[in-house]
Amino acid sequence: MHAVQALRLQIREESEDESMIRTTMKIDGMMCGMCEAHVCDAIRKAVPEAKKVTANRGKKEASFLTDEAVDNDYLKAAIDATGYTCLGIESAPYKKKGLFGWI
Repeated sequence: MHAVQALRLQIREESEDESMIRTTMKIDGMMCGMCEAHVCDAIRKAVPEAKKVTANRGKKEASFLTDEAVDNDYLKAAIDATGYTCLGIESAPYKKKGLFGWI
């Protein structure tokens, strides 16, 4: 039993060192699934190190994770160049969750 608790503690300590930044963008102009894919592709091209890139036309937003902060002006220009309108960008710390989200 002690070995399992020690392993959980070790995993928790390692995951605390792996904080990332979640960037959320408000985007106007997405109307369909292809628009969402187009926005995601633009983000991946502008920020090659981006992980978990998602876009949601209903919420009018896109988000992704990075290890370091991104240049908001460059990101906004990349989205605006695709024909969509970037209304704002917010970044906040994001902690990776452990195995099953409870460790």
